[in-house]
Amino acid sequence: MPIHKLSPRQVETAKPGKYEDGGGLRLVVSPRGARKWVMRFTINGRRREMGLGSFPDVSLAEARDAARDARKLARDGVDPIEARKSEPKTIPTFTSCAAAYIRAHRRGWKNPKHRRQWVSTLKTYARPILGDRPIDQIDTEDVLKVLNPIWTTKTETAKRVQGRIETILDYAAARKLRDSTNPARWRGHLDMILPKPTRVQKVTHHPAMPYSEVSAFLAELERLDTASSRALRFMILTATRTNEVIKATWEEIDLHAKIWTIPAERMKAGKEHRVPLSDTAVQVLRDQPRVAKNPFVFPGMKPRAPLSNMAMLAQMRRLGFGTQSDRGPYVPHGFRSSFRRKLPRQGDSSEVETLARLAYSSGLR
Repeated sequence: MPIHKLSPRQVETAKPGKYEDGGGLRLVVSPRGARKWVMRFTINGRRREMGLGSFPDVSLAEARDAARDARKLARDGVDPIEARKSEPKTIPTFTSCAAAYIRAHRRGWKNPKHRRQWVSTLKTYARPILGDRPIDQIDTEDVLKVLNPIWTTKTETAKRVQGRIETILDYAAARKLRDSTNPARWRGHLDMILPKPTRVQKVTHHPAMPYSEVSAFLAELERLDTASSRALRFMILTATRTNEVIKATWEEIDLHAKIWTIPAERMKAGKEHRVPLSDTAVQVLRDQPRVAKNPFVFPGMKPRAPLSNMAMLAQMRRLGFGTQSDRGPYVPHGFRSSFRRKLPRQGDSSEVETLARLAYSSGLR
């Protein structure tokens, strides 16, 4: 019988139904989209089925390995189900559990940078100490061995590592691979041992242009005729982030209602954000040429790609801003702080003053 008939893509996208990989291995997709592996075999003339786990916790390659072992046992006259019952339960290592958790959840992580950071931080800081430890044997002292060396020197990274270790241990507890006591839990446990991150972390703000200089800078940008200068103006006029601007699409813009709706998956907080557009911001959009077959408001050099995330920074550098410049070390992201640091006055009437009031009332302070 042919085997290995399914591709990884087919496994990921299969609609509800039953799909044969061959050799008795079957993928079953429920009406709600849940996927599980089933091994079908015959022993002593009796047809039996054995569950091999759910996808993506159990990958296609892992399911095939388990199916191969089951076929061998059945061929030798041993019931794979009974054999599995008699085997001592193998407790996976921290690295194995981390890999299983990432496989199960990475499709829900929309941000590629977030996916890379999950892997890199655990590989760099957790794996050298916890990697080969059975997941049920990890205790508070093990966790502290990971965190103590970086808690005061790389506080933000350390807090993320702590949160990721905590999540993986919770995942293992949910899979009944360890008890529910989590030695990496912050609230009510590690917060009694380690100092609060806010007390040891040195907060470095993006260099922000003084509020009093923003109007003149906007006028300077208005005299330029480049996509990066228009993108920078639009970012300042909407008090948004670089990534939100360069990935803005025309579908998100309602010029008639003067509203820009940023979808939840592109927002740092994960919630849809509606940005009211001033007349000047609308004019920036009207001045921005549309590129055929490119959905982005500020297109880049490559087809169907947005402007580079370095384009606005490069524009500021061309105008004389930078670390060693005479005009100031300001960067694009710092403009959010420019508005936050300016308290509004009721009598202010200019557009920049209005932006300051909006920023203040929206919680940017």
